[in-house]
Amino acid sequence: MSNVKIMDYDRALELFEPVLGFEVHVELNTETKMFSAAPNPANEAHHSAAPNTLVAAVDMGLPGALPVVNEKAVRSAISLGLALGCTIAESCRFARKNYFYPDLGKNYQISQSDEPIAFDGSVEIELEDGTLVTVPIERAHMEEDAGKLTHVGGSTGRIQGAEYSLVDYNRAGVPLVEIVTRPIFGTNHRAPEVAKAYVSAIRDIVRALGVSEARLERGNLRCDANVSLRPRVAEGEEPAPLGIRTETKNVNSMRSVERAVRYEIQRQAQILADGGTITQETRHWHEDTGVTSPGRPKSDADDYRYFPEPDLLPVKPARKLVDELRAALPEQPVARRRRLKAEWGFTDLEYQDVRNGGLVELVEATIAAGTTPAAARKWWTGEVSRLANAEGREPSELITPANVAALQKLVDEGTLTDKLARQVLEGVIAGEGTPQEVVDARGLAVVSDDGALIAAIDDALAAQPDVLQKIRDGKVQAAGAIIGAVMKAMRGQADAARVRELILERANSAE
Repeated sequence: MSNVKIMDYDRALELFEPVLGFEVHVELNTETKMFSAAPNPANEAHHSAAPNTLVAAVDMGLPGALPVVNEKAVRSAISLGLALGCTIAESCRFARKNYFYPDLGKNYQISQSDEPIAFDGSVEIELEDGTLVTVPIERAHMEEDAGKLTHVGGSTGRIQGAEYSLVDYNRAGVPLVEIVTRPIFGTNHRAPEVAKAYVSAIRDIVRALGVSEARLERGNLRCDANVSLRPRVAEGEEPAPLGIRTETKNVNSMRSVERAVRYEIQRQAQILADGGTITQETRHWHEDTGVTSPGRPKSDADDYRYFPEPDLLPVKPARKLVDELRAALPEQPVARRRRLKAEWGFTDLEYQDVRNGGLVELVEATIAAGTTPAAARKWWTGEVSRLANAEGREPSELITPANVAALQKLVDEGTLTDKLARQVLEGVIAGEGTPQEVVDARGLAVVSDDGALIAAIDDALAAQPDVLQKIRDGKVQAAGAIIGAVMKAMRGQADAARVRELILERANSAE
């Protein structure tokens, strides 16, 4: 794979125009599955459940088991469609998508083909320099997820070389909304950036609606990136026909979406420049090597032999329901991003760090609890995220915004230094109580008694008698040795700035 020839990116864009398209699958956070009463728990519970325990007869494809549509999933799909500027169908229906699904017991997927619940929309996305791009949405339709195959044996974890495969139906039947764009033209050199910004915008919309946890690394949000190239033509000439596309499947991070699109542009450009043709196929992204590899030939819609699902009636959303859901839509992500960034006084990079970490709501709640935007950002993007990553958990699982604000208040009041505050944070995460309770139980408050500090300074000076004279001789940096000794003696519970003040006062006093 790594030996595949690719063209220089700038050269590729001189010769060809990239045309993009995206299929984003959003896993809905309903309590039960799309067509059965089997539980659909939140991330951690779903991933830790024993195989084939979150199932019902419908999910297993058992004879005689009939599907029933999940009402909350329909409401979530309508809300998402409205947020994407789509028209909501007065009537739509489900269809059977026939394909070999080893991880769907009935060997077909219940989806929607020519009658989606939402269609003809657009979403405005913002690039990092503030450029706005409108992405046309063809449709957003409801469907069910497939299960999971685990390939045992072999060295890659893939089916090639495996001795056998295990099927886990826990994910089979989980509600999905698939968002399909129309072809996206005119992105040129910024195509990879547009790809990243689009998926990020969908994640922001989904989270704002509260219909999904939208974690790419957990598969709550999955992106299939379609890329094709067509030759550039002289200005005024008719555009060349669309090229053959490839579909890079299930790319699981924003950075990977960007890298995968860039790589496919370079790979396809080299093939076309050499006189070759592009194969319409799915491709797999390899995060470690930064390349794509062939999957299977890509089927067109006709190959799936869609036909109406005979066991489900059409879905006919009441206009009153649609109007209620429209009225409840949150602020659009681009407008919200600009408002919050201005209110908080963040630079583009600072806001991007918060946004990429999925921390906007947590920072917002922490500010509302009484701390400054800078302090809220510092805690959530810094120590809290570091500890969460180390434990493989979400930052919100470790500590509440209210406790982060309370912790910062203790720092602002001088009760804690930053170093002590980190110890208190660990205590809160360990379940020892609120920040104040951890301070009291561990005795971590800063020593504010000047008498105790002066005593510690005198001991340090006695151990290093030449330091005081060095300070008096103008070598103020020598105070660092005494500050370090005092901080050690006080177990880090002294205010270093106050210790420094006392040392300099001592040096400037009469001998």
